[in-house]
Amino acid sequence: MAVRVIVDAFGGDNAPLEVIRGCERAVRELGVSIVLTGREPEIRACAEKNGLSLDGMEIVHTDDIFDIHEEPKEIIKSGKNTSMAVGLSLLAEGKGDAFVSAGSTGALVMGASFIVKRIKGIKRIAPSPVMPADKGSFVLVDAGANTECRADMLLQFAVMGSAYMEKVMGVKSPKVALLNIGAEETKGRDLEIEAYKLLQESELNFAGNIEARDMPKGEVQVVVTDGFTGNIALKLYEGMGSFFSKKLKWFFSGAGKIGALFAMSKINTFRKQMDYKEVGGSALLGVRKPVIKAHGSSDGTAFFNAVRQAKRCVDGNVAGVIEGYVARMSAADKE
Repeated sequence: MAVRVIVDAFGGDNAPLEVIRGCERAVRELGVSIVLTGREPEIRACAEKNGLSLDGMEIVHTDDIFDIHEEPKEIIKSGKNTSMAVGLSLLAEGKGDAFVSAGSTGALVMGASFIVKRIKGIKRIAPSPVMPADKGSFVLVDAGANTECRADMLLQFAVMGSAYMEKVMGVKSPKVALLNIGAEETKGRDLEIEAYKLLQESELNFAGNIEARDMPKGEVQVVVTDGFTGNIALKLYEGMGSFFSKKLKWFFSGAGKIGALFAMSKINTFRKQMDYKEVGGSALLGVRKPVIKAHGSSDGTAFFNAVRQAKRCVDGNVAGVIEGYVARMSAADKE
């Protein structure tokens, strides 16, 4: 049976047009079925105006759209009838296998926590973007949701990140590192020092601490930190990628035509590697079923890749793997 992905048709800056574009391609190339939530008349009119097919897509009508400026907690209060909340409810009711939205991150985390629910034993849901590196890529957990954490939460982030990289990205026994201000195990705050001990005692492939400057090397595949530090690292990483891309383009702009042609080809490859659209979004790890947060400015390509990411999470049974590991940890603690 085809994987059934529920998509918030009105989440993001370019909805619903780019959402429909991405979903049409996903139905055609990935063999998934799609459930779009949102204002049905607008969805159908947009598809018809732009020559897009809605074959393989079901529409669940909602009158409301969650405003990105609203308080996140409103998703479970006044926002119950929005396209995001209804999509999450459909997922919780088993009417889909995964959910994708480019709407408010805070609302999506809140809705996933209280509507779809966390995996048993998981204390916090963590947005976990996959970041490009010199050697492959790595997942950053947490990238912004949980600004205050305990050491056992960081251990769970490491478990979830490892499951994701293995089952979705195909990395066998991914290396895990703790983001810190130095490589020594005595470095950092009490949080990092205690987390280091827990990670060292776990069955994960723990490689020790990592400094921010070493993340782009790609020597590890899971970087663990609290949400405050993680969000700063994420934004700096994204900003420097854009900065270097523009500077390289400027540097080679005065080269001869042939030299510039070869240079621009490499620059474009670099830009593609740094482009969020190629991944599609951040998995909210720790939810009972896959929930993917797409970038707010996602275009059709990004939405297609977000749906593909959701399908991989379903196919790899990421939630089940995380649940199994947490259950083993709990049993070991009781012993």
